[in-house]
Amino acid sequence: MNDTSIQLVRETFDLVEPIAPQAAAMFYANLFAADPLLVPLFKGDMAAQGRRLMQMIALAVSKLDEPTTLMPALAQLGQRHAGYGVRDAHYDTVGVALLTTLRQGLGVAYTPEVEEAWTEVYGVIASTMKAAAKLPA
Repeated sequence: MNDTSIQLVRETFDLVEPIAPQAAAMFYANLFAADPLLVPLFKGDMAAQGRRLMQMIALAVSKLDEPTTLMPALAQLGQRHAGYGVRDAHYDTVGVALLTTLRQGLGVAYTPEVEEAWTEVYGVIASTMKAAAKLPA
């Protein structure tokens, strides 16, 4: 991840944070529309799940330039998600849902450069989590 990508992700996430509950609801609607088979992986209060999602994204975005802090946290998250039944292919679906949600939520602020930055950042996050999921607990 380069500084430009990190900056674009941070700037656009700053636009999303004020509408975090709506963004989370849009994300899950996009995720379940893309793959209805994922619905059973999510148990409990979806509003609470959405808050946790947005908090995790906020933490990751804030630590993008601190890999020694971010990567271990993502590895732990990846191991937990493996325990929930998350598979590698699910990360691709999540990535599509994330970009779709950002496109919907950001409107004209969602530029090709923003999409590229988020794609790059999500790729690092997803690959770190997938690798950790394969490690013994």
